[in-house]
Amino acid sequence: GDRYGNLVYEMSAQNFNPLCAAAGRVTVAEVEELVEPGDLDPMCVHTPGIFVHRLVHNPNPETRIEQLTLRKE
Repeated sequence: GDRYGNLVYEMSAQNFNPLCAAAGRVTVAEVEELVEPGDLDPMCVHTPGIFVHRLVHNPNPETRIEQLTLRKE
């Protein structure tokens, strides 16, 4: 995302995140990478900044849901 709140999503996050951001009364976006305005290609923006009210920069998010699971034999 950029400082204006324009957001680009990766992989499956593109499915529902733009719809949820547009539908919410207040949208808080947590971004891993924060770039300067103008660095994002306008044709690739999934959520325009008009829908984002707050922006949180978290370069190293903790992903608790992602766990390596191996089958025991």
